[in-house]
Amino acid sequence: MNKQQSTGGKIQWLRVLKKLSPYTVQKGFRYLKHYGPKEFWIRLHERFEPEEVPYAPWYQAYAPDEETLDRQRTHRFKYEPLISIIVPAYQTPTEFLKQMIDSVTGQTYGVWELCIANASPDNEEMQRILAEYAARDERVRFCNLKENLGIAENTNKAFAMAKGEFLGLLDHDDLLAPNALYEIVQTLQTHPEADAVYTDEDKVTTELDEHFQPHLKPDFNLDLLRSNNYICHFFMVRRSVVEQAGGFRREFDGAQDYDFIFRCTEAAREVVHVPEILYHWRTHKASTADNPASKMYAFEAGKRAIEEHLKRTGVRGVVSHTPDLGFYRVQYPVQGQPLVSVIIPNKDEKETLQTCMESLKSNTDYQNFEIIIVENNSTTEEIFQYYKELSRDPRIRLLRWTKAFNYSAINNFGASHARGEYLLFLNNDIKTIQPSWMEEMLGVCQRPEVGAVGAKLIYPDHTIQHAGCVVGMGGIAGHMFVDMPADRTGYLHKASLLQDMSAVTAACMMMKKKVFEKAGGFTEELAVAFNDVDLCLKVRKEDFLIVYDPYAELYHMESKTRGAEDSEEKVRRFQTEIEYMRCHWLDILKNGDPYYNKNLSLTKWNYSLKPLPGMSWKDDEKKKEAGGNHAGNISDHSQL
Repeated sequence: MNKQQSTGGKIQWLRVLKKLSPYTVQKGFRYLKHYGPKEFWIRLHERFEPEEVPYAPWYQAYAPDEETLDRQRTHRFKYEPLISIIVPAYQTPTEFLKQMIDSVTGQTYGVWELCIANASPDNEEMQRILAEYAARDERVRFCNLKENLGIAENTNKAFAMAKGEFLGLLDHDDLLAPNALYEIVQTLQTHPEADAVYTDEDKVTTELDEHFQPHLKPDFNLDLLRSNNYICHFFMVRRSVVEQAGGFRREFDGAQDYDFIFRCTEAAREVVHVPEILYHWRTHKASTADNPASKMYAFEAGKRAIEEHLKRTGVRGVVSHTPDLGFYRVQYPVQGQPLVSVIIPNKDEKETLQTCMESLKSNTDYQNFEIIIVENNSTTEEIFQYYKELSRDPRIRLLRWTKAFNYSAINNFGASHARGEYLLFLNNDIKTIQPSWMEEMLGVCQRPEVGAVGAKLIYPDHTIQHAGCVVGMGGIAGHMFVDMPADRTGYLHKASLLQDMSAVTAACMMMKKKVFEKAGGFTEELAVAFNDVDLCLKVRKEDFLIVYDPYAELYHMESKTRGAEDSEEKVRRFQTEIEYMRCHWLDILKNGDPYYNKNLSLTKWNYSLKPLPGMSWKDDEKKKEAGGNHAGNISDHSQL
């Protein structure tokens, strides 16, 4: 990756100037006061860096044309459930109300009802508009409440009106894309056990003249949901699940949907994601979409929603706010004092290993660990002298690997001698940053549903080397946010959030030993590249989660300009490993990483949009995506 592809670009000041208004200036001062100068500057950079693929032309090319919509209107599905759209309305501006209703009546799927609970009994204009729409279309139904009961109880009144098999939540000032229900019902044809469904979304200005900030979501991601209500809009639930989980709870007003989503997904047989932008979240001065600091109570309610979810599911965890309002951290305390076996392959590299060992011993709070150094045909006298020094520490064992270099075989060899309940695979060029790093990873890894945990790795120049891996990136797999300044949080703060991913790098990866053995360990046919990705996918196949933990930060001292796969032997080996991955993991490579999104680029590392045909914008995404310039970095351990 060159610097032109990096995520650390400059502010696009023209975009800033276009956004200037008395309100945005006021908003900027609020953010400056809340975050302080340094954090404000970081967020200004993230908000106004040049878009590699501008969203406006992208969305124009993405949105279905009239011909497509007409085809959808005449299509009949084998399974056509009645969908009740639930809307609590309170003092809704006339234009907003009309546009919301029009977005429902304009759906290409026709088996729906719109259930509006009007909590504005004195608003005659709202009553008139609702009556007019109901008279024109019997599917539009409303009830007038005697008073405003708060958003939770207002929503429950709308729930009570519903007759549908599925209930979908729509805010009174937002809009559904015309194909929203069609795309959802189409997905239901192949997911008969889907009890909860959610879609992608974007934001739209008050005047509906600009779509921006698309939220392109992963498939169901438990740890991301505990970090942020990423599901949000559009959310649809089977009626039976709502009856089981219960409706909205007024004590969570402000985050009532977050609490509701937790309870519904806990009860659902299957949670399905439709990776299409089908909901438009309107921003205006009073909305949390535009002014998060305006509703601090909502973020406190969100914190309580996570805490209640953890209690219901029997999980011990401490929830706290992050600097980014609406985003949370869950800390999982370590249970007991299990032994962790740290496995470090090494060949020569005395100074590198020494730095790693000293930081391990002096900057690690958790102390119940052993270190297994797997010596791989070193030749220098100084490394063997250093091994003698290390042998004085009873926690350190030296194993000799006398065969040819094979990262997978070496680590399997080390794991076979491990006494610990947990294995920590660690490169010899890792240096600790915070002393809590091992405890942090262990707390997450102890959860029964978790198979492996990966850390956030940072280059010595304080840019990111690893923040989780995406399968398909660069052809086979690649790290996210490479070269982005480490103090940035990235797309929707993903670099700084605990979340599930398909793979993490074995440069620093903790795994339950039982899970490692159940998955069959590292595949020894993958001697250098992709072995960690393959192992993670095998762990996922056993129904365990792979978690990226940004709160375990470590330096990865490897050079950014590491040696290329340029010899004939290396090229042949690398191609063989690529073919292995393509043969064994064809489904995920073909269908896409479930923790990514089909609309995101596979050649950019910063969650950039994938350009679409028909865009009035230079399409440089057609560069080859196979065997790319960074694909081997994910797991190329040839420098050990």
